[in-house]
Formats: sequence, structure tokens, C-alpha cells
Amino acid sequence: MREQAEVNKIAWEYNVYEAWTRMNGSPAEFAREIKANPVVREIHRQYFDNVSEKKIANPCGSNGRQAIPLALCGNDVTVFDISEGNKRYALELAKKAGVEIEYVLGDFCETDIIKYGDMFDIVYTEGGILHFFSDINVFMKTVYAITKPNGQLILSDHHPFRKIGYSGEHCDYFDTQVRERQVPFRYQFPEEERDSFPETMIRFYNLSEIINAVISSGFTLVEFVEHPAIYLSWVNDEKAPGEFTIVAEKIKQR
Repeated sequence: MREQAEVNKIAWEYNVYEAWTRMNGSPAEFAREIKANPVVREIHRQYFDNVSEKKIANPCGSNGRQAIPLALCGNDVTVFDISEGNKRYALELAKKAGVEIEYVLGDFCETDIIKYGDMFDIVYTEGGILHFFSDINVFMKTVYAITKPNGQLILSDHHPFRKIGYSGEHCDYFDTQVRERQVPFRYQFPEEERDSFPETMIRFYNLSEIINAVISSGFTLVEFVEHPAIYLSWVNDEKAPGEFTIVAEKIKQR
């Protein structure tokens, strides 16, 4: 496992199960909420209308908050994630929701391509994950490898403009450094406890790096959509870009 992945694994296993419980309630409580309305995030619902009986991969799927609604709609969902705590919460959530998901624990860039190659109809990422990978091209090649021929990538992430706008960390849009940063879920805990949380290692990308990584991996770009920052609780600015979504296809070679 790469050094960055090892550091991030430690950070994302530190009290994360308790953090999700504080944020969403127990797996039983969150399962009842999801079963009452089993849909993915509002900005992505158009891509999943009437999607069922598909094999869907959810890299860095965390606590299963997107995987469980997709499974409830009749899909075969596999989460790839590095955190034991995330896995524990997600599998308990699935059980309470009455569905099954596969949960692959480990560094996504070391995914077993012999086992998972050309397997998934849809690869869906969301919630801001790209910065946890120091080489976006390796990440995207892994995504391409597990996607079926004629399969689809739905990639959503934080908008890179945060590097020069509201991140509050640095203002060099073209910065390529891997930096230390505390895990976001520490805010679920009292202020006096937050300094004890391990730090993650992250690398912010600009738009051209992201789009070119999608293209160079072999995908055909179908759509690029920007979303206002009203979906980010720490910004809430409808005039600023907050997230983006890329839709791409793995065109079967003739």
C-alpha cells in the first residue's frame, strides 16, 4: 500500500464509525430514512432514473450512503474503500435496510483487476474523493479497467476552483503538492477533541488535470456539468461553483 494510502487509512479509521452515528444516527435509524426515500443525491438522480439490475461500483463509497439506495433499487453494488470503520457502518446499514452489498477493503489503486476487470455497468463516485490520490491518472486507469465495455462513468467531485476561492488553505490553482489536512468528520466531535484526530494527505487537482485523466484513461467524455456551491454546507453560495459531474463512456472497440 502506498504511503499516502497508509496515512489516509489511519485517519479514516479514527472514530469514523462514531462520527457517522453522530451525523446520521445508528445504522438502523439511517436505514429507515433511506428506505423511505431510496434515491441518490439530487444532482445525480437523472442518471439513475429507472436504473436497476446493473452492476455498480462505488469507489471510496464510505459509509454506504449511496450504495444502499442503489441496492434498494435492485442493483448489484460493490463499494471500494480503505476504512474498516466505514465498512462496519456500511455493512450494518445494508443489513438493516434488508439488502446486500459487496465491500472491498483496501487501496483502490491496488484493486484486483483480474477479479474486477470489465465488471461494472456503472462506476459512480461522489462526495469529494480525488484529492486522496496522489496520481489521478493511476486512479482513472483503475476506474477504466473495472468498467465494462460500453459501461459508464459518473464522476462527481468538489470543484477545483475552491483552490483559489473558499478553501482557505492556499491560493495557487496550479499547486501540485501533497498536503496534510485534518479529516472533515472531526467536526462531529467537541472542539477539545478535534486536535487528537490524525491528518490525511491530499492533493488538489485543477480541471484540466481531471478532464485529461478521464480522456487519457480511454473514456469518451459525454458530459461535463458544474453545480453551484449551495450543495456544500460550508460554503452555501449559489453564485460560486461548488461541485462538478463528468459523464463518460467506455466505448467498446470493434
